[in-house]
Formats: sequence, structure tokens, C-alpha cells
Amino acid sequence: MNNLGEMKMSNEMPDHVTLVPIERIEVLNSRDRNAKVFEEIVENIQSIGLKKPITVTERPGLNGESVYLLVCGEGRLNAFRLLGETHIPALVVAVSDEDAFTMSLAENIARKGHRPLEVLADIELLLARDASIDIIVEKTGLSQTYVRDIVFLLEKGEERLIQAVQHGTLPLSAAIQIARAKTDDDDLGSMLEEAYQTGELKTNQLYEAKKLLVKRREQGPKSKNGLTKLPNSAHSLVKTYQKEVQRQHKMVLKAEHAMQRLLLVVQGLKTLFGDANFVTLLRAEGLDTLPQYLAERIGLNVEGDAQ
Repeated sequence: MNNLGEMKMSNEMPDHVTLVPIERIEVLNSRDRNAKVFEEIVENIQSIGLKKPITVTERPGLNGESVYLLVCGEGRLNAFRLLGETHIPALVVAVSDEDAFTMSLAENIARKGHRPLEVLADIELLLARDASIDIIVEKTGLSQTYVRDIVFLLEKGEERLIQAVQHGTLPLSAAIQIARAKTDDDDLGSMLEEAYQTGELKTNQLYEAKKLLVKRREQGPKSKNGLTKLPNSAHSLVKTYQKEVQRQHKMVLKAEHAMQRLLLVVQGLKTLFGDANFVTLLRAEGLDTLPQYLAERIGLNVEGDAQ
């Protein structure tokens, strides 16, 4: 055992952490790791040692020697292998094969930098082992909303959407929006999917486009013959969405213009009411009152109810 391995095992470690032969560790749920992240793991171990032991569970081997199933820490284990180590500090836990596999999946999901595709696949495996949503949330640290969204996608059996996520052509968030739309209206979901695949709608626009179409179905608009005009293709859906965005943009511009004009009026009235001669003239003509709201806007003290 060289100095690097000896450095990993200190007197401060609890007595159930032991040095385990690397050649006798079997990986339960192997995963491809991000090359950059793996390089960082190797560099950290080289410079400061192993901050956290891996987790394994012990099983009897063929020749009377124990073998160990890896529960957590594949990246650290591979880093030790790369560095030429023969042993690695490991926390040995007594769990069943089923629990060990579940813990391994949960650790993969919970680790930083996980990819949505990996999360989807691991949650699917956990569901296949009858893990409830609450258990998945507890073991992975993911939000309940996020887990429910993924479970929703899996339970709907949206194979095309799942394949698109797996091939990297559709983000998981977009797939969930499309699947939800299909629950209410299969045609709408298909139009949203096509609009996204063609690049006409972005992920954050899918929900707004769906909401717009639902509103149109409930309220209109109406054509001259009284029929509701609704998109019947992905292209027409995008056109409808774009028109609505333009309409709302124009409304915002009009509101900003009206506000600027109001500010000019308020500033003008402030200037006029700051002129004592002008105020005296208004009083002489009986025009010295203002609506309460306008008086407050220009900072006048108005006694009693304004006229």
C-alpha cells in the first residue's frame, strides 16, 4: 500500500470504515461520467485525499474471500483505480441486494451535475421496484414537483417523447409540457410537439401557447359567422401565438405612452399650482378645487371632499 492509500485511512475515521481491495468491488449500477468532472475528482484526491469514503455492502465470495457491491462512489473508485491504488476506504453497510441497488440509483440521482436523461432512467427503475414518489423524493433530495412531473411522463407511456429526450432532441421540461397538453387534447399536444421540433416555439413558449389556445376555445375570438377560429396545425398555432405576443406588446407600449403623458400632465400642473398668481386667479373664478386623486398626485393639500 503506498502513501496515498495510507493517507485516506486516518484514526479519525469511524471503526466501520475499512480499507477494501479494489479488485473485489463490483459496481451495481455503472454510469458514464462527465470527463471534466472526473478529472476534477482525480485532481482533488491527488491533492487533498479522499474526503468521503465510498459505500459498499459485503457478500461472500467464491474462495472464502468477501466481495463488495458498490452502493455509492463510482467516480471516487475509478479515480483510485486510475491513480494505481489497490485499496480504498469504504463504509461497509449491511443491506439487501435490492436496497443496495435502490441506494445506488438514489445516489446517482442526488449527485450534483446529474443529467435529466439519467434522472428519468433512474426514476423509472425505482418505480419498477415499487418505490413511491415520497420515497424517491426522500432518498434523492429532488423536489416533489420535479419527481411528479417525471413520473407523469413515464406513466403516460409517451414513448416518442421519452425517445426524443433520450436522443437529446427534446428537453425533459418541454416533453412534460407536451405530455400535459396531450392529456387535455391530443391534437394540441401534437401541434406543440411539431412546433418545438421545427424550432418555431421554444421550451418556455410551449406553456403560453397552450394556455392561449385553451383560452381561445373557452372565449373566442369569434368569426363573422359566430364560429370560434382555432388553429388546426402547428404552423397556425405558432401564427396565433405570435399575433397574441404582438398584441400584448402593443398594449404594453400604449400603457407606457399613456403613463408618460400622465407624468407630463402632473408635472405641468405642479408647475402651474406653484405659481401664486395663477392660484389666485383660479380662486377668483371659482376653479380652485381638484379631484382628490389628482390633487394627491401633484402633492396639493386639499381640505374636505374634492369636487
